Amino acid sequence: MKIKDNFMLRKVADCYVVVPIGPAVADFNGMINLNEAGAFLWQLLENETTEDAVVAAMLEHYDVDEAVAKNDVKKFVAQLTEADLLD
Repeated sequence: MKIKDNFMLRKVADCYVVVPIGPAVADFNGMINLNEAGAFLWQLLENETTEDAVVAAMLEHYDVDEAVAKNDVKKFVAQLTEADLLD
């Protein structure tokens, strides 16, 4: 899985914002606000990866229980899938 092309993550002050660029502007109206963990996950998903690899990276980067990491990644991926942001 991978984030679709034409979306850009930017840090604005202490917030992370995803905005559509190019052809995605016509199909996606608005922007996405992410916290630090969401931005971390987004960056992992900018390249082709698996859910297991994302969970492993989260466990390495954050002091979090594996069950919590799996649940958080699953929810994040579900939200991206619902918004049609994953290839």
